[in-house]
Amino acid sequence: MDKKTFTIQQISNITKLSVHTLRYYEKIGLLDKVERDINGYRQYTESDISWIYFLIRLRVTGMPVSEMKQFSDLRSQGDSTVSLRRELLEAHQKNVEEKIKDLQNNLHKIEEKINYYKRLDVGD
Repeated sequence: MDKKTFTIQQISNITKLSVHTLRYYEKIGLLDKVERDINGYRQYTESDISWIYFLIRLRVTGMPVSEMKQFSDLRSQGDSTVSLRRELLEAHQKNVEEKIKDLQNNLHKIEEKINYYKRLDVGD
């Protein structure tokens, strides 16, 4: 049974990443082993889509491309790198949690300022 495949344009539409970004990710090794059809066109799989979504999550949460590449390289090496990948993700998780804490603190200060202005507006 043939597995379902997707063109680069379909993947772009599905993931909301540009074709340029997908090609760049492949060029730098974040996407490896993208199959090609007999005409040389990229043929992505469901597994590729899952991996791309994970890369998007890493990027959206602020992981630098260099660390994404490090993670991808470790992933390509197989199960012997599970501990290193976990450590990399744990460090990233800590960074994300710190950013969330900073955002929450800043949001609190904004809310305080809004409440201050609401008190000033009472007389209008």
